[in-house]
Amino acid sequence: MEKAFHVSWDQFHRDARALAWRLSAAGPFVGVVAVTRGGLVPAAIVARELDLRLVDTFCVTSYVNETEQGAAEVLKSASPLLADHGGEGVLVIDDLVDSGTTMKLVRAALPKAHVATVYAKPQGRPVVDTFVTEVSQDTWIYFPWDLGLAFQAPIAGKTPR
Repeated sequence: MEKAFHVSWDQFHRDARALAWRLSAAGPFVGVVAVTRGGLVPAAIVARELDLRLVDTFCVTSYVNETEQGAAEVLKSASPLLADHGGEGVLVIDDLVDSGTTMKLVRAALPKAHVATVYAKPQGRPVVDTFVTEVSQDTWIYFPWDLGLAFQAPIAGKTPR
């Protein structure tokens, strides 16, 4: 049975700032590479907190739809400015490492980069250097950018009158 973990904007912001706090001792970093699309929001928060102005993207697609992962494909690598020297001094940020498939592609391109995610699942945890919160492999994280405001039924299943 899959578990659901709903993350609010406030919670995600706190968790991304906690990631920046952990990373502050791991630098210095010359720039940030956000793994798109999920890494865009935490990369912006971390870049602000660590005062990093050089921000790039590493674009990967691996989901067939919102819940089914397929083969990972690199759509765009990091710029040569950050990718040269194996990504030394570069901070790679993503929202979540799940199976590790995406991050293995990033690691192949930027083997010397420091890889960090806000959330990590057990299968993907070995391919990241820093993360904030571990969730079980059978947990599906609902990020705030994927959700809208709507009525939530009470846990007991009764609807209000």
